[in-house]
Amino acid sequence: MKAHQGTVPSQSPTAVWKPPLLVLPMEARSVDEIPTGDSWQYEPKWDGFRCLAFRRGRGIYLQSKSGQPLARYFPDIVVALSQLTAKKFVLDGELVIDVSGRFSFDELQLRLHPAASRVQKLAAAHPATFVVFDLLENDAGKSLLKAPLSERRIALEKFATKNLKSAKAIKLSPATTSLAQAKKWFKKAGGNLDGVIAKRLDFPYASGERTAMVKVKNIRAADCVVGGFRYASGSKLIGSLLLGLYDDADRLHHVGFTSAFKTTDKRALTKKFEALRKPPGFTGNAPGGPSRWSTERSGEWEPVDPKVVAEVTYDHFTGDRFRHGTKIVRWRKDKAPKQCTLDQVAHREGRAIALLG
Repeated sequence: MKAHQGTVPSQSPTAVWKPPLLVLPMEARSVDEIPTGDSWQYEPKWDGFRCLAFRRGRGIYLQSKSGQPLARYFPDIVVALSQLTAKKFVLDGELVIDVSGRFSFDELQLRLHPAASRVQKLAAAHPATFVVFDLLENDAGKSLLKAPLSERRIALEKFATKNLKSAKAIKLSPATTSLAQAKKWFKKAGGNLDGVIAKRLDFPYASGERTAMVKVKNIRAADCVVGGFRYASGSKLIGSLLLGLYDDADRLHHVGFTSAFKTTDKRALTKKFEALRKPPGFTGNAPGGPSRWSTERSGEWEPVDPKVVAEVTYDHFTGDRFRHGTKIVRWRKDKAPKQCTLDQVAHREGRAIALLG
């Protein structure tokens, strides 16, 4: 998918409106395998920000998964929605940003900036795309919340045919009832795709619930070096271990963290890694460095001698980082730290998949 170009108006009067009644997005529960049977529809799980888009004439409102307003951070999408032929609708979808053929979660996070001028500059440099996968209210103002997904999908495809053909910033997400196709998407998960979503065709829109939709992620493993640790907040015990991988120049880069260990193990881990404290820990990208979307505190951390190797499981690697916390499978005393290289995960930085046309 090629990134679209265009200017973004400095003021967007359509973004100030708020609908009288908001709904929460339907949520998914995690499962280990793609469900089978005739009652399921499959979709790619995009790596972006979930978003509901409401329109009433000139009034447009973007709502996050948690119910917070998003329009001020995505004025380009507000403009794109205002240019559609339909004057009434409620769409459910995902906000993504394509940078050089890859979806950048980092760029999405950068949009959450308090300065409108900064947001406008980012939007002009890297426009967002709204990938839509559900229609909650049609262009006649009729609510589809109680309609089964099978009917909503048909209505969405009709809406897309009428409105989205010339909309570069708004795309229809593909969907299928073919398990074989869903498995193909699943194999590509890890770069721009976050996995596969399966929705019940016979269920209405389950606002804020996890009853009508499941998600399947492709869990992988990597051997990482512990390059540092952080103490738990207000504690003298370890809260998280900081993980690293070596590049071709033997520089150890911080790529994520793990805090998934038992409380009963923290004392022993604290004693073990306090004994290994030694700067610099990471010789490449360090915690609190270039990445702006780490969920960890970016301040105090303790460097350690990079001698300990842990095999961890992860679900997503993008932007040279594990997107979420990892889980330790085992300690690898049999593996040399320098063997823990970025090529274990670099191939997961998948390029944008040409599913959106």
